[in-house]
Amino acid sequence: MARRPPDREVVPAVQRLRIRYAKRGPLRFSSHRDFQRALERALRRARVPMAYSAGFSPHPKVSYANAAPTGAASEAEYVEIAVVRRCDPDALRAELDAALPPGLDVVDVVEARTSDLVGQLQASRWRIEVPGVDADRLEQAWAAVWAAEALPVQRLMKQGPRTLDLRPALVGGVVADAGALGAALEVTVRNVTPTVRPDELVVALREVGGLPPGDPARATRLAQGPLAEDGTVGDPLAPDRAAAARPLASSS
Repeated sequence: MARRPPDREVVPAVQRLRIRYAKRGPLRFSSHRDFQRALERALRRARVPMAYSAGFSPHPKVSYANAAPTGAASEAEYVEIAVVRRCDPDALRAELDAALPPGLDVVDVVEARTSDLVGQLQASRWRIEVPGVDADRLEQAWAAVWAAEALPVQRLMKQGPRTLDLRPALVGGVVADAGALGAALEVTVRNVTPTVRPDELVVALREVGGLPPGDPARATRLAQGPLAEDGTVGDPLAPDRAAAARPLASSS
């Protein structure tokens, strides 16, 4: 006979909250699973009234969206939670930030008033710092990459090695002098499936752009959100703020 799930009360969620957090410093080396564990512990420490799933093994209702790869820093990671009592977003931001380790920093919390957060995350803007390379040399490498019709790279997937073409995901890029660090490329890429990784862009800069081997590049995701026609990346939480600012319709 099939086992019946245990009889336990399931309290419905009354509010969804969207959280923007950052991975900084040494915490950029934390994996997505590391963050999941840290967040669930922080939610308990902060006594956030989480909603839980039903069934044999209830889990807090947490939805993760397009996490940055291990080793990359980020200023624009997003997660959504559901709670059984209404929470003040500003108070929750402070309490949750205090409960997380330094380097996993809660930047913003808003009440979800629109659907499909993942659908808003259309593109990412990355800053890739390349040590020991001046801006002119990086500019030449980027020009070659941008002019290429295809940018094939190898990625090891669960099913085995797979060749991916990075070129369709590229939206644009700008090279800047990074001082003593060398030069930096700020590049915008569409969040396609599978997502383009910053280290794969560095491979393309070396193999297609002729950039010489050197110290590992350092990548930081600066923004993630809707892609505008001019190639800029917007704020995915802006629609929720706009909906919150609208006055309620009159009942008369």
